Amino acid sequence: MRIATWNVNSIKARLATVIDVLGAIDCDVICLQEIKCETDAFPYLEIEELGYNCAVHGQKSYNGVALLSRHPLEDIRKGLPGDESDAQARYIEALVLSDSPIRVGGLYLPNGNPAPGPKFDYKIGWMAQLHAHTQALLQDEEAFTLCGDYNVIPRGEDCWEPTVWEGDALTLPACRAAFQRLKTLGLTEAFEASDNRAHQYTFWDYQGGAFPKDQGIRIDHHLLSPQAADRLEKVEIYRKARELEKPSDHVPVIATFSD
Repeated sequence: MRIATWNVNSIKARLATVIDVLGAIDCDVICLQEIKCETDAFPYLEIEELGYNCAVHGQKSYNGVALLSRHPLEDIRKGLPGDESDAQARYIEALVLSDSPIRVGGLYLPNGNPAPGPKFDYKIGWMAQLHAHTQALLQDEEAFTLCGDYNVIPRGEDCWEPTVWEGDALTLPACRAAFQRLKTLGLTEAFEASDNRAHQYTFWDYQGGAFPKDQGIRIDHHLLSPQAADRLEKVEIYRKARELEKPSDHVPVIATFSD
């Protein structure tokens, strides 16, 4: 079972690239973020032709998340529980009915800049909601991954130059502490458990030649329940996606699980 998370930065603008990458990574499940289209405007036909079932939680021009699965999806949930007034499409979840079922939550955590300010407060509040939802999921004692663009740089060695990111919402102590609290519940960060090398990045800005200079950051993560962590075999960062024509500024992060 191969599960990928990938912020595509507009699926309609980069559809040809997305199709190329989906073929190359050959995953059973893909969680997409920043699809930047309404639910009905998602390119279902093109994605379904690749053999995927689609669950989509979209929003006009901004945000938006989707789950693509070669297996049937059950118990699809759209939106993060805890704030029914939140209109931003940032969370989708489903049970993947493979031979060894696994629940997959795909998320696009708020950026939080400028910080301090209302956007950072929203980010920390959203992380608190995710914490509460994770506690509820853990009670079911099933295998799950909460994966996506967390907009959190966990450590200084997860960015090309820590001093450049000082004061940014992605590195502020409150942000990193909230991320750590999720792990303290009993979740395993897949990359940390299987690789954990420094300076392995999942995002490079479009500006300033960041990718050729390898001036990146690692902000796309899989957090695993104990039952999923027991099945984890490896994690790959698919850098080749950033080399393609009209790439996203993020690349897929693929977690492989035993059946």
